[in-house]
Amino acid sequence: MAASVEDPSARRAGRGSERGEGRGSGPGSGGIRFEGVTVAYHGTVVLDAFTLDVAPGEVVALLGPSGSGKTTALRAVAGFVRPASGRVYAGGRDVTDLPPYKRGLGMVVQQYALFPHMRVEQNVAFGLKAQKVAKSEIPGRVAEALRMTGMAQYATRYPRELSGGQQQRVAIARALAIEPSVLLLDEPLSALDAQLRSGMLAELARLHRELPHVSILYVTHDQIEALTLADRIAVMNEARLVEVGTARELYKRPGTEFAAGFVGNSNLLPVTVADCTPHADGSFRARVRITPDAEPVIATCTESAAPGENRTLCLRPHLLNLAAAEHHDNAFEGTVTEVQWRGSAHRIFATAHGHEVRLDTTELRNPPAIGDEVWLHFSAEDAVLIPAAVSDAAGGTWTHAAEPGAATEASTLAAEPGAAAGASISTAEPGAAARASISTAGSGAAAGNSAPAAGAGSGAGSGAGSGAGSGAGSGAGSGAGSGAGSGAGSGVGSGSGSGAGSGAGAGSGASAGSGAGAESGASAGAGAPISAASTSPEGAAR
Repeated sequence: MAASVEDPSARRAGRGSERGEGRGSGPGSGGIRFEGVTVAYHGTVVLDAFTLDVAPGEVVALLGPSGSGKTTALRAVAGFVRPASGRVYAGGRDVTDLPPYKRGLGMVVQQYALFPHMRVEQNVAFGLKAQKVAKSEIPGRVAEALRMTGMAQYATRYPRELSGGQQQRVAIARALAIEPSVLLLDEPLSALDAQLRSGMLAELARLHRELPHVSILYVTHDQIEALTLADRIAVMNEARLVEVGTARELYKRPGTEFAAGFVGNSNLLPVTVADCTPHADGSFRARVRITPDAEPVIATCTESAAPGENRTLCLRPHLLNLAAAEHHDNAFEGTVTEVQWRGSAHRIFATAHGHEVRLDTTELRNPPAIGDEVWLHFSAEDAVLIPAAVSDAAGGTWTHAAEPGAATEASTLAAEPGAAAGASISTAEPGAAARASISTAGSGAAAGNSAPAAGAGSGAGSGAGSGAGSGAGSGAGSGAGSGAGSGAGSGVGSGSGSGAGSGAGAGSGASAGSGAGAESGASAGAGAPISAASTSPEGAAR
């Protein structure tokens, strides 16, 4: 599988990072490493070819909206989900196939998961006892973990006798007591109120200063948490890594529209490049127009842009200023549509050349009124030009490379060697044509595919096979359309499904294999294929 844009981590690597540059986290070193990790549930990819390095002692935040794949990535490190493909390294070891209890990782989840019948000190000691740490060593380790989290005076209390913030500290102390080289934090502050969250952020930053050798993977959808705590931020969307860089890089020089809009507030305006020249600092300065008849404004870009090229102009609301007159070089005119007073600040909404623009400024003694014409001024260094190709990809337009012979819209997954093809072929939606999930099988695996054609006809198919046996079958339908399915191979077993043609035609297919086992499936009407073992979570390489 290939994406229509280059690997974000590779594109950002040349810009370096504030810490951890050049330090790997693969075999033989600490930290965390994802190598092309893909996770799928029932044929739906929830983490797509994810590659990321977390250096020893580095804090990396996975930032993205709900459903972007960030928690799945963390669970892949913890061992709670099994990748369909790719490898996961943690603490210098390949942990892809290790059970969670053998990985030696610390983890804190949203709801703390404290044992209500245990006192604080017993909760903190639980992981140490599970690891069979010497009894004489446990009290000292527990006391140190509670000291670091400021909970020593609450050692004999029960969780029900603690506040939410205190319970969170106990959960963190329990994770730290086992002295992990890797700490996984899954939205640990989401259940706290704003004031407690701010205090816990400061505590987490202090803890990391005390434990500089611990690598932290921090999952959050809160940009403030990511900007405050992380050395680097990995922005995710729709199961993919969109962009990775330091907090300052992503905020000051975002490389994609999605990152610009998700990390901080942004005005994103479509523009056309008039000309572009190199600058002394190694960047470029481009003159751009919002509309063909608008006066050009100057923006900064990290790569050259050709005249006539379409780009996206990123302007942070707090970096815009109200200009009193038209003579400003880098300004455009707008009409005020709304004014919001926010105590110490004003937020002003204006329409400029058909686009809404937001401006944040300190409290104004005489704010503009709705309908006033104003000039919005900004510095060229604060205006960032985003390449249109990257913007399109970040917005969700990704191109997948199809496997040879596979349907264009097929979802491609990798099956384990020796696994039946039916283990990762999912049932297609009724009425959906050529949307079956195609499995790429390894050595010794059975392979098969089925592609139904929608229509009013009906078809039925059956397959049999077990053990080392193999079976093959095919079916064809007549009428205005036809569907066929076939499967062959050895291993756990294989079966085939059938599709139905449109019109009055009907198709059928049957396959038989040696062995005592038999399975059958049938599709009717729209011709949704049935696949053997498709409902098995283990068979689906979860």
